[in-house]
Amino acid sequence: MQSPWKVFMVAPLFFLPPLQSLASPLYEDQSRLSHSNGHTCVEKLFLKTTCYLIIDKFGSDIIKLLSADMNADVVCHTLEFCKQNIGQPLCHLYPLPKVAWEFTLEKARQIVKKSPILKYSGSGSDICSLPFLAKICQKIKLAIERSVPFKDVDSDKYSIFPTLRGYHWRGRDCNDSDESVYPGRRPNNWDVHQDSNCNGIWGVDPKDGVPYEKKFCEGSQPRGIILLGDSAGAHFHISPEWITASQMSLNSFISLPTALTDELDWPQLSGATGFLDSTVGIKEKSIYLRLWKRNHCNHRDYQNIARNGASSQNLKTFIESLSRHTMLDHPAIVIYAMIGNDVCNGKRDTVPAMTTPEKFYFNVMQTLKYLNSHLPKGSHVIFYGLPDGTFLWDNLHNRYHPLGQLNKDVTYAQLYSFLNCLQVSPCHGWMSSNKTLRTLTSERAEQLSNTLKKIAAKEKFTNFNLFYMEFAFHEIIQEWQKRGGQPWQLIEPVDGFHPNEVALLMLADRLWEKVQLQWPQVLGKENPFNPQIKEVFGDQGGH
Repeated sequence: MQSPWKVFMVAPLFFLPPLQSLASPLYEDQSRLSHSNGHTCVEKLFLKTTCYLIIDKFGSDIIKLLSADMNADVVCHTLEFCKQNIGQPLCHLYPLPKVAWEFTLEKARQIVKKSPILKYSGSGSDICSLPFLAKICQKIKLAIERSVPFKDVDSDKYSIFPTLRGYHWRGRDCNDSDESVYPGRRPNNWDVHQDSNCNGIWGVDPKDGVPYEKKFCEGSQPRGIILLGDSAGAHFHISPEWITASQMSLNSFISLPTALTDELDWPQLSGATGFLDSTVGIKEKSIYLRLWKRNHCNHRDYQNIARNGASSQNLKTFIESLSRHTMLDHPAIVIYAMIGNDVCNGKRDTVPAMTTPEKFYFNVMQTLKYLNSHLPKGSHVIFYGLPDGTFLWDNLHNRYHPLGQLNKDVTYAQLYSFLNCLQVSPCHGWMSSNKTLRTLTSERAEQLSNTLKKIAAKEKFTNFNLFYMEFAFHEIIQEWQKRGGQPWQLIEPVDGFHPNEVALLMLADRLWEKVQLQWPQVLGKENPFNPQIKEVFGDQGGH
């Protein structure tokens, strides 16, 4: 679950045509249509400038090469996005040209011989080198690295803007000029005068003079949901419409700007913290929405602290983005779901780069110690075990990838081989034709899961209880098959690796049911005042 940007850098040809749409009007989050013009202008300036630079620098030569019947691999190598180092194999996604490769490549180079494009592509220049975008780039980079909102006036780690680590990732701030006002805190003076915890419940009942927060929420055991995860938890997703000519339309790229400013993640639709209605039409809901349904006082109390490429080893670099105060805030349910990157990497010699059980134990214990010093008493931490990823190859390898569906020329096996050749595979160990390697990867994943299980059984902490749950993807597959589906339909079609929205919501449903059965105290009480909250406060200000 490595960062997706490496793939885009080495193989931009496969995604360049859709980038022209970045000049179109920005998609606005349907859950909140009225966000600031300032934030929109930043997105529009950055994305439109990127689009114009790409077309200006690469457009004409790409057209020349494609017009000369050069396939995407030839174009990629000609423009030096793909490179073949001495002694290394030739990396290609599509079948090689009938004419000798070197002859075809030289012919292509002659076509663009006088173009400045090669000088540009090898110079290291990028959009962020432009003076008027340098500061914006730096702020965006820091926001992503630290996993905190790009726009956060009062520095309370919550924002009134959706993307760039805003309220798509954690509950929307209801007063961005007051750092003492944010989702998840205990109400200040029962929120008589203002909504201090952004759950939409505040003021005094004129009938009896009792504050609504006290009347509806006192003793209801409010709690939030916090995910510590990787790209699966963040819901990494690339739409097939962006790369499949037969599916493209004028509306195909409406959501692309939002996706790019959310790092190609969709936390607002994720299994843990999703707050928007599902786009896939199934009945299952996210953990957050079920917590809210159980107790409306939990409104907006969610944090998706997940990042592409995250693992037990690098979580320490962004765990401080977690917002919880031991005394001021409500307890939280923390789901620790580093389910891939401790065994997944793109290196050719992948096994030595996997996290050992000993190192994994150390990393997890450091995280738990941090949580114990920040979570309020009464919190709960749930470990998610690692999956057996052999189901990827077993169910996808002989199917056609979206890039190969038209001409039946690219299978997932070929995609996996191409990414492994470039050493940018999200998981060489499981996305490989080598059965022995796939088995070794699953064995290491099982060892790490057993480490989590032992920690949960033996370690005790003052501020939270600790639980372990298997990542039972086989149960999800069985349930999906009962509904008439096929296993491959649960995997993201473009990357052939991540669980898709259907799978994430089904996993969330399975987690909820198991917790409710085995550890019901984790979920808190059902609030009998939910109907009254809805009657007085409607949608509680939305999300």
